[in-house]
Amino acid sequence: MFRLPATPAPLKRANLQLLLEYAWDSKAFTATEALSIGLTRSTIIDLLDELAGCGLVTELPNAREDGSYQKGRPARRFEFTADAGIVVGVDAGREHLTTTVSNLRGITISSGQVEVDPGADSPETRRALLRKVVTDQLSTTRHTIDQVAALCVGVPAPVDARGTSPAHVEGFWQRTNPEFATVFEDQVPIIRVENDALLAAVAEGSVGGGVDCSDFVTFLSGERFGAGIVVDGRLLRGAHGGVGEMLGLDLVAGAEGVDGLGLRAARLARTAVEQNAVAPNSALLGVPPHEINGKLVLEAANEGDIDALRIVAEVGGVLARIVGLVASLFDPERVIIAGGVAPGADGLIAAAREELPALLHLPVPELVRSELGAGVVSVGAVQHALRSLRDGILDL
Repeated sequence: MFRLPATPAPLKRANLQLLLEYAWDSKAFTATEALSIGLTRSTIIDLLDELAGCGLVTELPNAREDGSYQKGRPARRFEFTADAGIVVGVDAGREHLTTTVSNLRGITISSGQVEVDPGADSPETRRALLRKVVTDQLSTTRHTIDQVAALCVGVPAPVDARGTSPAHVEGFWQRTNPEFATVFEDQVPIIRVENDALLAAVAEGSVGGGVDCSDFVTFLSGERFGAGIVVDGRLLRGAHGGVGEMLGLDLVAGAEGVDGLGLRAARLARTAVEQNAVAPNSALLGVPPHEINGKLVLEAANEGDIDALRIVAEVGGVLARIVGLVASLFDPERVIIAGGVAPGADGLIAAAREELPALLHLPVPELVRSELGAGVVSVGAVQHALRSLRDGILDL
């Protein structure tokens, strides 16, 4: 991994950060092109030589050597060294751990997922599992933990700025985030632990449906419902990380708690089947009731099954009330439905759109589904790790 020199003086530090940000966002460039950041040519060349010496910038063949030279002195060409280190993002869900390894430009090198027994989620087990899945994924790319510049873990719990979760009456938050911030503290220089819905919003704001939007909400709907909320371009957290935890839905009539959209659809479908309230030819009868899940219901609705359509319309109505509540509080321009339910959520979104105008006095936000799929949290974890690295790289 790259090795930085001793902490520079304040002015030099600011100039290094400015040039690094330029290089990070650029393709191959010359010192002349880098003048756009406002530094002198001599300062830029000195800084480029220093960054090249520590491995963060690579000097490329000049114009004469690559065959594009015409006349005059050939310009020196440089490029940010994307493989100078790696970052790791982990979605540490209750039933799975998804690990993504990327280079310093956020390009995925490898990704893998392991299933977890929810009944064996003691703090000790989860800490050991996190270490194992990260180490195993790194081995597939022939990297070691010493090459990881930043690591971010997403968990289904509120998380404060220090990476810790508050006490939960049933101990759930302590099991899902058993001090993950300390697992690699002696090996990885930058470690972040964040709420999974917050990371879904980071993903959408970086490479998804929120890229061009400064006010949006990302609803992460897995087993439970959470929200990543961006207002005026700032991601909201709260004192204990609880802004997007959505626990207030337990207090809202018609919202029916924090269960995820797929879980709600599956529960309604199972009840309908058990009460013989579906048509004889319904796709919901194709599997035993206990095997009905949200994906099956959404797929059946998309194929026109009348009973599945009725259930999707009902769940869409609940979604409308949840969106209406959050929209009345935070006034977003856009609401993004993310997570495993997103690929089949068109019917839910259509139903919610029909009901929203009657629920709001403010302009109705645009309601869309995420294109990032079930891996949205690990994508957000990688992006958050990268941003943390870019902000703190000169402190390593």
